[in-house]
Amino acid sequence: MPGWIGPGEIVILLIVALLVFGPKKLPEMGRSIGKGMREFKNSISMDDDDDVSPELPEETTRATSKRDSTTT
Repeated sequence: MPGWIGPGEIVILLIVALLVFGPKKLPEMGRSIGKGMREFKNSISMDDDDDVSPELPEETTRATSKRDSTTT
């Protein structure tokens, strides 16, 4: 946490959020923020499972090969 935000300021912020949004809307907002953060984290992480550029279908590559061989 940054040094200028203390526990008192966090409590005040939570109370103001509770008053503004209400007790029914806060859990829903928390879930949506958490889901968004998870999706963002997954999108920026580079896993070996994910292919950055998926392979072209065989018909497309075959048509491109025919076209390239006829033009040369």
